[in-house]
Amino acid sequence: MVKQKLHGANMKKVIRFTASWCQPCKALSKTLENMDIKIPIDVVDIDEDSNAAIEYGIRSVPTLLIVEDGTVIKRMVGLKTAEQLGVWLND
Repeated sequence: MVKQKLHGANMKKVIRFTASWCQPCKALSKTLENMDIKIPIDVVDIDEDSNAAIEYGIRSVPTLLIVEDGTVIKRMVGLKTAEQLGVWLND
């Protein structure tokens, strides 16, 4: 169950909410793959785990969250450039 995975670790991580039909999500995925990101990224497909999407208040995809110790500390919605993502992740 993804909910346990999302809540299971008390560490800083990114949660990427996506959907298989979402073209901006696919582009964001490729951008993230090409970046050197130091924190783990969990991926949640909103069609496969709608409960996690509801729990985190996801209203559109792609959405990225930074979660630390179970608390959302940052949120980014929409397709972003590698530069924008780098600033957001390291800010």
